[in-house]
Amino acid sequence: MVEKRLLLTPGPTMVPPEVAAAEAQPILHHRAPDFEPIFVRVQEGLKYVFQTQNPVVVLASSGTGAMECALTGVTNPGEKVICVEGGKFGERWGEIGKAYGLNAIRVPVEWGGVITPAQIKELLEQNPDAKAVCVTHCETSTGVLTDIKGIAEVVSKTDALLLVDAVSSLGAEELRTDEWKIDIVVTGSQKALMLPPGLAFLSISPRAQEKAQKSTTASYYFSLKKYLKNLDKKTTPYTPAVSLILALDKSLEMIKKEGIENIWARHAKLSKAIQAGVQAIGLKICSQVASHVVTPIWVPEGIDGKAIPKKLRDKYGVTIAGGQGQWEGKIIRIATLGYATAFDATTGICALELALKELGYKFEEGAAIKAALKVLMEN
Repeated sequence: MVEKRLLLTPGPTMVPPEVAAAEAQPILHHRAPDFEPIFVRVQEGLKYVFQTQNPVVVLASSGTGAMECALTGVTNPGEKVICVEGGKFGERWGEIGKAYGLNAIRVPVEWGGVITPAQIKELLEQNPDAKAVCVTHCETSTGVLTDIKGIAEVVSKTDALLLVDAVSSLGAEELRTDEWKIDIVVTGSQKALMLPPGLAFLSISPRAQEKAQKSTTASYYFSLKKYLKNLDKKTTPYTPAVSLILALDKSLEMIKKEGIENIWARHAKLSKAIQAGVQAIGLKICSQVASHVVTPIWVPEGIDGKAIPKKLRDKYGVTIAGGQGQWEGKIIRIATLGYATAFDATTGICALELALKELGYKFEEGAAIKAALKVLMEN
């Protein structure tokens, strides 16, 4: 039997064949004239996805590298930064700040909960000397979506910069960088951009660029000043991941063709179908404000939480994610992110029903797929 696999994790995500083919093109020299127009075209495409007219830095790293480049690039040692931590990935802002000698005010948010613009306003009033507010748009470990628009409205009225981790959300959730007055947005290649891991990006506002020129935080590879200076020369300070940039050129072409607002709507419909399906068989969503990036689901009582992803992967060829940190073994996470269609969502739900039945969970057979299809058939 031919083995067929489906990847429904919040990253890495499935790569379209056209993008994989683009990555397999003969390698180009990154300082040669034929690479420059591709890099310029990619810049314009990234601006479209970020919804910005500001520069977008391209890094050969994971999304965490872009977070490090962003935070260290606009601050000085000892300065105060507010870091919101509502899950495994949000914790990285504070960890980066601590590693570089910043006075990181780490704000814990209960897993599954969400911080509000009003709470951010109160934090800034308590810490008027804060130089930056660092938040996560979609906390992938919990599936929670944060009100970035509302938070940006608060932060933009202060001297603090707003840094947003949109590693999993950019291209899947509505995010309007310039219109919402966000100073820095970071993301990675292996999510809604439909690429393999290996690239990271950050957009930077004029006031953040001004801060970057004055930053004294020690950094070499992740020196934001170096990347901004080289962008003016239509290049990068160090060797870029050339083949991934060729693939990015193709994925951005596909994104533009579909249209960013249509892509946001597609992600919304697919996630709502997953949510409707699991709830129809008695499973519960575990985030207060569920994103369209990933659906976090409590493991039903009496079922081994680690056995569900294993069964799906080993027997049905469907890979989903389990829980992390304090939710390890307690939740499963299903994502229809990036290169995903209605058929992927229904296949995932069907496989979940099969796996749960084999593991002894009692439910009305077929109810999940029926509920998911109902959502997908709505105009």
